[in-house]
Amino acid sequence: MVPRWCICAAWRPVTTPLQVDVLIHHREYWRPTSTGRLVNRIVAGSREFVVRQGRLPERATVIMPERELWILHPRGETLPAGADPAGLQVVLLDGSWSEAAHMAKSVARWGRLIRLPEGGPSRSSLRRQETPGKFATAESLLHLYAGLGLAEAEAALRLQFELHVYAGLRTRGASELAAEFLAGSPIREAFPELLADLHRRRARD
Repeated sequence: MVPRWCICAAWRPVTTPLQVDVLIHHREYWRPTSTGRLVNRIVAGSREFVVRQGRLPERATVIMPERELWILHPRGETLPAGADPAGLQVVLLDGSWSEAAHMAKSVARWGRLIRLPEGGPSRSSLRRQETPGKFATAESLLHLYAGLGLAEAEAALRLQFELHVYAGLRTRGASELAAEFLAGSPIREAFPELLADLHRRRARD
């Protein structure tokens, strides 16, 4: 974010027994809307692997043999019931829908493709959601946390995600859309002092 809408003061790490890693397309790496990079900043112990020119990292550098590997994808199997987060590693695919689809084809044999439970509409207003049921990378992790019963982590990451979206909208000058987003966001109660400070900063700050 530009300094005018910097939200670093609200940074809070999220820690769970689940190992979370992000496979990010090299174009996505530079997009300010990327929530995969947000995951890497927020989720303790998460790792980032950049896919450049279709070249994947070596499988052995990504997988953790002591854990079962899940790759989140809409075409995967239903989320297994009763899974223990401490024994799992999840890989999130971060990129445009087409970029993520290509990565999924390349890594499908690395582990189990898992689809998330049906959720409500996406809260990401930073990109056009082409069809219902498509979510930002961080939102996918939110749904997984919920499915695994990691409610505290879900709530903590949700606040960071919604701050990211709000600051992104304000950075773009989308004030009306940002105000509409903020009206339904939990960050109003969670970070009142930060929001007050953001709203009184002058443009040259």
